Amino acid sequence: MIPGADDYDVDVTFDETEVQQLLSVEPADVDAADELTFAKNVFVPLTTACRYTCTYCTYFDAPGEASLLSPEEVRDVVRTGADAGCTEALFTFGDDPDDRYTRIHDQLAEWGHDSIHTYLREVCEIALDEGLLPHSNPGDQTRDQMELVADVNSSMGVMLETTADVDAHAGPRVKNPGQRLNTIRNAGELGVPFTTGILVGIGEDWRDRAESLLAIREMHERYGHVQEVIVQNVVPNERSNYDRPSVETMRRVVAMARYCLPEEVSVQVPPNLSPTRDLLDCGVDDLGGVSPVTDDHINPEYKWPALQELEDIADEAGVPLRERLPVYRRYLPDDLGGDSERNEWVSETIRDAIAADDEAGERYRRVLDAR
Repeated sequence: MIPGADDYDVDVTFDETEVQQLLSVEPADVDAADELTFAKNVFVPLTTACRYTCTYCTYFDAPGEASLLSPEEVRDVVRTGADAGCTEALFTFGDDPDDRYTRIHDQLAEWGHDSIHTYLREVCEIALDEGLLPHSNPGDQTRDQMELVADVNSSMGVMLETTADVDAHAGPRVKNPGQRLNTIRNAGELGVPFTTGILVGIGEDWRDRAESLLAIREMHERYGHVQEVIVQNVVPNERSNYDRPSVETMRRVVAMARYCLPEEVSVQVPPNLSPTRDLLDCGVDDLGGVSPVTDDHINPEYKWPALQELEDIADEAGVPLRERLPVYRRYLPDDLGGDSERNEWVSETIRDAIAADDEAGERYRRVLDAR
């Protein structure tokens, strides 16, 4: 039983035969991808406040220390990204930070907002105005919270991390796998193209990894909304000394992900954290969002690779490297150069941004045309 699943009425079951089959998968059981993709983004860390205190995370700051980017600061960051040719504004912040941090709550109130989610809507609109497509990772969200911002996002995401009850999530504010799955379900019910993933090396075992991947697959089979799954290894940092998983471990987990997931769902590894070159033959086909102008604020000790390094990685693998938008092509309607006959996957706001006869729209379409 997944911890917290009953609390959120999440029904995910595992067939023991499938679990055992996945546990037997090795890299030789999957094929290497025939191309690699990436998105060019600008990282916008809206706040470092978070109601959780996960022991492997460097992203949160203690109450009284965390701050909130102002609308003017957000505009400056996304404008810089647009000028650098980016297409994605990656908005990140901790789970419901205004519930725990009085300073954040008061600042939001001063700016006329009753929650971080209404503020997220404002800054997503700023990003669109400056020529970037928002992709938000706001942690766990209720259906109402997600619905409030879904139409101003081209895609959204939250890491499942694991379905297991691990000590890394322990403490007075426990991260709940059932709540994470509820967020993924909310995205499916709302038709939001979605990114999720697992975190390797936080105390989970091999069965936990298999069950986590099967849970993601089941959610995608219900709704068709998972565009990519990140397989991310934990890294040592100033707040924790978790051992980085071995290359052999990561090769096997990535192969399990590729074997488990439908072909249309990309398997992504973050190239600034993972031994990427050693994983390509295990089914990796996406290198995630990479920024030419901002740091990885969640993992500040690990710099983004330059585009040239991504090209070198692809060259070594003997496959082409292709830039993509934060929303995958299969979720875009065919009149925008996409592969979907449906219009519900992206809102009218996002469709209009991509179709616009301006510099931003032309930048988006150049990426779509580079098939």
